Amino acid sequence: MKNTRIHSWPIRLMHWLNALCMVCMFMSGWAIYNASPLFGFRFPAELTVGGWLGGSLAWHFAFMWLLAINGLAYVLHGLLSRHFQRDLLPVSPRAVARDMSAALRLKLVHEKGVYNAVQRLMYWLVLAAGVLIVLSGLAIWKPIQLQQLTAMFGGYDAARYVHFAAMAAIGAFVVVHLVLVLLVPKTLLPMITGGTRPIRIGDRQA
Repeated sequence: MKNTRIHSWPIRLMHWLNALCMVCMFMSGWAIYNASPLFGFRFPAELTVGGWLGGSLAWHFAFMWLLAINGLAYVLHGLLSRHFQRDLLPVSPRAVARDMSAALRLKLVHEKGVYNAVQRLMYWLVLAAGVLIVLSGLAIWKPIQLQQLTAMFGGYDAARYVHFAAMAAIGAFVVVHLVLVLLVPKTLLPMITGGTRPIRIGDRQA
């Protein structure tokens, strides 16, 4: 038996940097949305940053670059360290259905450092939403220079709806993520300290 680290320091750093960026992106994005709502509601001013449209855009673009760099670093680290292959695969419909059923019955067993099938699926879906929100955001930001990309989304207005939908999907992921942390609070400390878990020699390492 030996101990292995649950979360490496690059994963922890990128996780918390991503959390900071997402808060600022949400709050500035909501202020931008309020300037030209797509639906019959506005977000409370207390949940926005920037003070006015120009200020909110400045916040949004500043953290957009930081989030993009952090996201690219995460993808590269995930590929080079085999984090994606080791921790987020495989994902099968049967395993997702089994773990979802167990979670709804509050009988899902949590093993430190191991992602269940539902978590794996959620991470892949939020990565896909991340790609979608970046592409639709570029289409909105530079609709003339990137007119072919904007046209792929059906035009500027349609790209705004796609951007909002991707934001809502990521927001839903964040809410579920926080609920799971509240339900299983012992998962929070390893994301701060790295944590360790015992494994047998020859077993898959996390």
